[in-house]
Amino acid sequence: MWIFLVVMMSLTLGRGQAQSGTEAEGRLFLQEYDAKAGIVYNKNVKASWNYYTNITDENLEKMTASNLESAEFSKEVARNISTRFPNWNTFTDPVVKRQFMKLVDLGFAAINDTEKLKSISTLEAELTGIYSTGQVCLPEFGKGCLSLEPGLTDLMAKSRNYQELVAVWKGWRDASGKKMKAKYTDFVNVMNEAIAFSGYNDTGEYWRSWYETPTFEEDVKNLYEQLRPLYENLHAYVRRKLMKQYGEQYFPDNGHIPAHLFGNMWSQTWLNIYDIVEPYPEATSVDITAKMAEKGYNITHMYRVAEEFFTSIGLDPMPEGFWTKSMLEKPADRDVVCHASAWDFYDGQDFRIKQCTAVTESQLLTVHHEMGHVIYYLAYVDQPVLYRRGANPGFHEGMADIVTLSFQTPEHMKAIGLLDDIPTDDKSDINFLLKMALYKVAFLPFGYLIDQWRWGVFNGKTTPSTYNHDWWDLRCKYQGISPPVERTEDDFDPGAKYHIPGNTPYIRYFVSFIVQFQWHKALCDEIGYTGPLHRCDIYRKTAAGTLLRNMLKMGSSKQWQEAMQAITGSREMSVLPMMEYFDPLLQWLKEQNKEENIGWSSICPTNIPSPNGPRSPSGSSRIYPTTFLVGLILFLRVMCG
Repeated sequence: MWIFLVVMMSLTLGRGQAQSGTEAEGRLFLQEYDAKAGIVYNKNVKASWNYYTNITDENLEKMTASNLESAEFSKEVARNISTRFPNWNTFTDPVVKRQFMKLVDLGFAAINDTEKLKSISTLEAELTGIYSTGQVCLPEFGKGCLSLEPGLTDLMAKSRNYQELVAVWKGWRDASGKKMKAKYTDFVNVMNEAIAFSGYNDTGEYWRSWYETPTFEEDVKNLYEQLRPLYENLHAYVRRKLMKQYGEQYFPDNGHIPAHLFGNMWSQTWLNIYDIVEPYPEATSVDITAKMAEKGYNITHMYRVAEEFFTSIGLDPMPEGFWTKSMLEKPADRDVVCHASAWDFYDGQDFRIKQCTAVTESQLLTVHHEMGHVIYYLAYVDQPVLYRRGANPGFHEGMADIVTLSFQTPEHMKAIGLLDDIPTDDKSDINFLLKMALYKVAFLPFGYLIDQWRWGVFNGKTTPSTYNHDWWDLRCKYQGISPPVERTEDDFDPGAKYHIPGNTPYIRYFVSFIVQFQWHKALCDEIGYTGPLHRCDIYRKTAAGTLLRNMLKMGSSKQWQEAMQAITGSREMSVLPMMEYFDPLLQWLKEQNKEENIGWSSICPTNIPSPNGPRSPSGSSRIYPTTFLVGLILFLRVMCG
């Protein structure tokens, strides 16, 4: 606490009467701020780390107190600026002006009600606590009570029992989302109240402001529409394969696929059903997870393999403290938030990953992803604290994912000993592209729709009485999937996805899936690669690392368009590199789907029977025949306290 008080006292020096500080004085102020902000943010991140790696009431209390201190620090800085530098917006140095602009935009910290700020922090922690401690008991399938990681996740990935998958899918939503709807409603209300003090209409508007693009909503919509044909053809192919696996009786006639059949709890990526949909099983293939076991991989080895990829292109190794302070596997003695994440402690030295790692191919991808975040942290470490973030939120996720475009190529797998021979036949190539599409293409509508739902919640278009209804409207419309069992407004299925209770904006992931292909093409061009884009591996190519570093080290010191131009030569996001990457697959899918009805009804099926019986034919009415009644009951409950 004493550190915080010293910082606050030093920042209030010079206050008292209005001044008109010069630009030179503004630079000095920013230098002082930078040193002190590092101390405050370091303390705040440590408190959060302690809670997320050890969920206790005591750690929650400490994290909440630290969040309040950080918010008060930000408010005091803004007050100093308004007093000492009332004309900061006339400064001519764009570096100085940009930092002042960021400092006066307080976000949630602008509110003067300490109890509401405390409520935001407490509610978020309580929501993630519900999520992280949820369990599903499955005695009818000979299993005990399982947490999401690794138990339920493994079951969703490996089980091919329709009824068991229904039980896991529904059970997780009962154990997580269903228990948090009331808290989430309170959370939304208090965030909107707080953000109004910064001049924003709602929290969604504030989140979108981070992209510094007035047309952002329209831009991402246009990007999605351009990619829709690729997703629709993948969906049609996968639907046919799943119908063959499980039986047509489980599939509605309006083209939807039951949401629990994709090997993933949220149907967001479909990699785990590759064994069902593999185009050419007789072609050369390899079980990477089995190969990792054969090679004696352990958790530390996985992180060393990821680190070596980055150092091979001339980027930084992990600091020594990374290896001693990170939480790389799930501890047996306490509850933790297992959702993988990378952490910057704002002291220029301490960077960590929190992940409940398992020795599997998908987890090896996640290891590379999280370490990609740390590489970004290291690249912009010399920037002022205000600029130690991605050029926009999607950039950080794009950097975290770009390595996977090289890592998953047969060329790279061969180079690191996880593949014996590089296949050169067309069938193996289609197998590879289909596998990549199950991750990269399948994700697109999911990455797009989550914040479409949440922006509607924040602006009041979606109310608590229609949370679940509107959620499934979007999933049926954009993903072409529908729930395997009846859903009502007693359920809160959005809460079963970590980023909703964890309050993590999600459109960044959609943006990242666009920009990573742009960057991948730029890096492949830089090293003189001339083959198919999907077979380019930048491993050990330092020219690629140099070009990438030049963009990464900018942090958010410039608008994202300038960072994009630094690596691609263009200031725009474009789907063309992604379409180029998957074009051979798209042509193949079109041929396979000649007899298929491409697409699906935008309306969810009318009724959903027991998983033991066939699904009813779809109709034009919505999935919630009792929505009005449920909404009325909820309204009366709220009005009556």
